[in-house]
Order: sequence, then C-alpha cells, then structure tokens
Amino acid sequence: MKKILVTGCLGQIGSELTMKLRNTYGNDNVVATDIRKLEGNEVIESGPFEILDVNDGKAMGEIAKKYNVDSVIHLAALLSAVAEAKPVLAWNINMGGLFNALEVARELNCSFFTPSSIGAFGPSTPKDKTPQDTIQRPQTMYGVTKVSGELLCDYYFKRFGVDTRGVRFPGLISYKTLPGGGTTDYAVDIYYKALQDKKYASFIGEGTYMDMMYIPDALDAIVNLMEADGLKLKHRNAFNITAMSFAPEHVAAEIKKHIPEFQMTYDVDPIRQAIANSWPNSIDDSAAREEWGFNPKYDLASMTTDMLEKLRVKLNIK
Repeated sequence: MKKILVTGCLGQIGSELTMKLRNTYGNDNVVATDIRKLEGNEVIESGPFEILDVNDGKAMGEIAKKYNVDSVIHLAALLSAVAEAKPVLAWNINMGGLFNALEVARELNCSFFTPSSIGAFGPSTPKDKTPQDTIQRPQTMYGVTKVSGELLCDYYFKRFGVDTRGVRFPGLISYKTLPGGGTTDYAVDIYYKALQDKKYASFIGEGTYMDMMYIPDALDAIVNLMEADGLKLKHRNAFNITAMSFAPEHVAAEIKKHIPEFQMTYDVDPIRQAIANSWPNSIDDSAAREEWGFNPKYDLASMTTDMLEKLRVKLNIK
C-alpha cells in the first residue's frame, strides 16, 4: 500500500485505522472519507479528507482518481443492531457501497480490504472453535450482507483479478470511539460505566460467550494482512481472527480487580441477545495464523488494564 483510500473513516475502526495508516505511510498518502464531517476531528485535520456517500459510485471513483490511490480500505457499513432495525438501509449501504468500492478497485487496479464479521455465521454453524470453512446461514440482515460481501469479494478476485482481502472481526473494544450499534458494544460500554457510575446493566445475558479483540490487535491485523504475500494466501474473504472469548460476567470480574466496588446487573435486550445467541462461542483462527502470521497481543486481563488506564485519562477520572 502506498496511496490509500479509506471509507467510513469516522467509525470505530476507521477513526483509529486512518491515524495508524497515516503514521505508517504518511499523512498525505491516506485519503479519509465519510458521509459527514466533524470539525476539529484529528482524522479530518491530519490529512486529506473528502465527504463521500458510498452509494455514489461516481463520486467515489472521482476521489480515487483525484488522489491516484492504489489501495481501498472499505469500512462504511451499518452494524448489527442498527442493521436489524433498518434492514433496507443496511442492504443499500452494506452491499451497494461495497459494490461501488469493488468497482473502483477493479477500474483502477487497487488492492482491496473490507471487514466481514462473526455475524456472518448463524445458528446452524458449529458454536465452538468455529472452522474457517463452514456453513454460513445467518438470520440477521447484517449477517446476510456480510456473507454476501465475502462472496462478492471472492467473485471480484476470481473474475477480475482484484486483490481482495478481509477478516471476520469479532467484537472490537476501543477506548477512543463510543459504541455504534453493535451486539458486542456492551464490552465497550461497561468500562465507561465502571469508571463513571461504578455499576453497569448489561444488555447481553450472563453466560453468553462471544469472541472479542482489542482494537490495537485489529488494526495490526488489517495492515499485516494487506502487506502479506498474496501467493501464500489460500483464503482471502475472509479470515477468522480472534483474541479472546468471554461472557459479560468475566469482564465484570476483571474490572472488579481494579474497581472493587463495581457491580453489574442484567437488563437483556431481546434483539441483541437473539443476535448474540446465533453467533459462535469461539472461533478457530488457525488459517490466519498459518497463512499470514496473525498473532494478537492482548488478552482480557491486559486489555482491561489498558482500557481503564486510557479511559481515566480520557474521562479525567482519578
């Protein structure tokens, strides 16, 4: 990657990935785009930025040509809970935007990355150590768009030779970006509430295991996959990756080691609980480890320590 176009740059992944890419490849070599502009935001202020609706394929192509990009990282999408509430909009954005981004990559011969998700699995998928290659029959619109996206990216690689790559992200945890409507968002929100209120009501029920990853590991995974030797990739769209698997009570127990008075209760959201129940308890990421050296650094304990330290500073809490 030398000149990179990022869509959805103000989302959970995009806001941090854009800065990492600029630090690595140079500020002027990473073109950030989003449907909105936030004044004073470091992503917008630190390098080239363009307002872009990903459903406008012509505009996306013009921006890519203007900056002579050679790589597209397409992140713009609606997340699971929001997508379930607005399924038509989710299909239009998640699939229409992806199609437009792939067309830009095809026309300009760009390398291409877009994330899939554990949401691409469904209730008939093996729940424990979910294999890289397995049945994918999700029952949510988010999941449907993710499976469709994986297949579409495979098609563009096989039919047109577009260098498409992707990962199936688990829940992502970050101290920089607030939750954005995902099923795994409790694992971000709980840290804020622990510091601010010393209590939290989880919308995901006790005993509900889901795979998770701290955002620094997720960002490294994107860069490392895009820089990997394509000849060594047997899979492309998309690799299982994970760093840890836990239920809400495990996060609470880890937080209590730092904040002994913290208490957690449950106020289960039926929609997000149903989504979580359809996802794996844990996934097998051996293909990513073998094909491009995926190796996450954070577990639940080290992530919790870092999250609380960083949030104390961010929230100005002693």
